[in-house]
Amino acid sequence: MKQRIATPKDRSRLIYSGIRAALLTHGGMTKAELSRMLGISFPTISKFLADMESEGELFTAGLDASSGGRRAQRYAYNPEHMLGLALFLEKHETHYSIFNCLGEAKEQGSTSSLLEGDAETLAAFIAQILARQPRIRAVAVGIPGSVNNGRIIFIPCYEAYQDFDLKGYLEARFRIPVVIENDMNAAVLGFNEKKSEHVNPSIVYLYFGQNGPGAGILVNGDIVRGSTFFAGEVSFLPQYEDRNFTQALDRAQASPPGQMNERELDAVSRMVASCTAILNPHTIVFCRDEVSEKLLGRIAERSAAYVPPAHLPRLTASDWRQDYLDGLRSLGLHRMISGASV
Repeated sequence: MKQRIATPKDRSRLIYSGIRAALLTHGGMTKAELSRMLGISFPTISKFLADMESEGELFTAGLDASSGGRRAQRYAYNPEHMLGLALFLEKHETHYSIFNCLGEAKEQGSTSSLLEGDAETLAAFIAQILARQPRIRAVAVGIPGSVNNGRIIFIPCYEAYQDFDLKGYLEARFRIPVVIENDMNAAVLGFNEKKSEHVNPSIVYLYFGQNGPGAGILVNGDIVRGSTFFAGEVSFLPQYEDRNFTQALDRAQASPPGQMNERELDAVSRMVASCTAILNPHTIVFCRDEVSEKLLGRIAERSAAYVPPAHLPRLTASDWRQDYLDGLRSLGLHRMISGASV
């Protein structure tokens, strides 16, 4: 099969994306530096920089010190040129964050749950934000369910969203790129970006949650989605003869936050042991609201009854909501920088 030749539009988009990424990563750069880094001719770089400067996407950042010849002009990216919107839907509330091209939060807030309504309710809320922030160029939405390329394929208790192409619906409505992501996938991405201690790590992020337990799984730095995008739905994992993980936890009878009775402790420890035996991750992350340091010690001790303690991962707790938003921001930022169209 012949490889498809990129169109001029595709090539232009890649050049714009490369310039944005380079300037945002390295700060001020000259035309010559950009030309060398991106492997693009000096005249072509000059043309694209001129176009971007005229649109307010970048600005001049002073002249280099003279080395005997003409002093080179440096360019920097304007992080406020484009904004992104990240929001995640939970059982009792919806949280959102508006961010610039550096990922810096410009506005954050929350509202009542939009899961109780339908896609039109969600779209109306997004439309209100876009009306007052017209520079938003990408939207990332987190969902407590399984997602296959923007279509929600499994989301118990929210029939209006089941088997619904939310990405297609929102992109048709607003004509800007949209990312739809599973909540735990976004959370593990956010944790890895800001807090991981390893390069290309393997991480499992466990959350007991408002909608039942779930996990985000990162192996060698990549999200594990599975053949049908169902990976991480650990609520179904059989643990006892007659109970899966959800039934073993029995959140209706759960202990207060940060505490676990013996039944809950054993169920979670079995989950840690299963993750260790199958994935052998560097780290297993819990939501800070659901465990304490003392409880993590008890989980590690109980888990060692099921697998050799030398192979247990580091157990840690993190701010799940912040990790979730960080992951969504990262996904939205990628779409903004790439200049993806709909």
